[in-house]
Amino acid sequence: MTTPTLPPLPADRMDAIEAAVFGRIADERERTRRRRRGIWTGAGAAAAVVVVAAFVGPSLTATSGSSGSSTVVGAESQGLTDQYSSGSALNPPVAPIAPGEQAAGSSSSSGAAAGDAAARDAATRDIVATGSSTVEVDDIAAAIDAIGSAATGAGGYVESSQLGGAIGAVPYEGSATGPAASSGWITVRVPAAALTSTMDGLRQVGVITATTVNRSDVTEQTVDLRARVAAGEASVARLTELMAKAGSVSDLITAESALAERQAQLDSDRQVLQSVESQVAMSSLSVQLVERSPAVAADPAGFGDGLGAGWNGLVATLNGIVIGLGFLLPWIAVAAVVLAVTWGVRRALRRGREAREG
Repeated sequence: MTTPTLPPLPADRMDAIEAAVFGRIADERERTRRRRRGIWTGAGAAAAVVVVAAFVGPSLTATSGSSGSSTVVGAESQGLTDQYSSGSALNPPVAPIAPGEQAAGSSSSSGAAAGDAAARDAATRDIVATGSSTVEVDDIAAAIDAIGSAATGAGGYVESSQLGGAIGAVPYEGSATGPAASSGWITVRVPAAALTSTMDGLRQVGVITATTVNRSDVTEQTVDLRARVAAGEASVARLTELMAKAGSVSDLITAESALAERQAQLDSDRQVLQSVESQVAMSSLSVQLVERSPAVAADPAGFGDGLGAGWNGLVATLNGIVIGLGFLLPWIAVAAVVLAVTWGVRRALRRGREAREG
């Protein structure tokens, strides 16, 4: 049997066949590499989705929980803020320097005279003082009674009070058997000279957590009002005399009209002056009462508590992952559609290129 002999191939044909074979091998390697790359990319994307869901899920759960219920926790100031002016009990005035401690060449007599003049000027000025404090107490009703009794004993009175911090609650009437409440307030008026001692007495009621004293100088206002009242009284007196001496009905009517106008202005000035003088003589003190929180005993956790906490944490994490996946699912679907369209377009372009090369 004779073996057929193939005709020899030209060199250019051999080169074309080798180039086609190597090209197909290269394309196959490229497809394998892309397939592996796609697998790793998909695994990385799935892991990223799980991680993002683990972080996004708890925040979504917290957001949905906070929208359903809102709890406001009031925290009182823990530091004692003393804003007493100079001369108060919590901020006593600086003691004067003894004559022997003064520098050589200073004039002690002139300093003493200046101090006496300043003291006389302060004593003649009209000061409106208002105080406010926050006190933690065990029994709010008893604290309201105690503060009211202290203000009455100092020569003042209770202006208003309330047991319970709810808006619209019925004001406290002074009964020691009132309902239990976690907060309350009371406002008293005491003589200006007794404001400091009354505020110091709050330490006997409970623990002071915050306190403030504000003082306003209203001397110019009171001087102006007194001058206006004096001028108004003199004007009313003159108009009264003119009415007695009126020679005609028209003069009498004119004097009566002017007298009524001056009298109304005088009454208004007197009321304002009386209100300011009342604020100067009787200081206002507002006290916010807060029920003292009981001390919480330490309860060390054991193995069972740790196991329960770990299980709760695991359940919460899984719940967060599920919620996160639900949140990310629409985005994943859109991304999958975009990737599918992109892959289809690239595949069609590659087939067209291979067909042209073949």
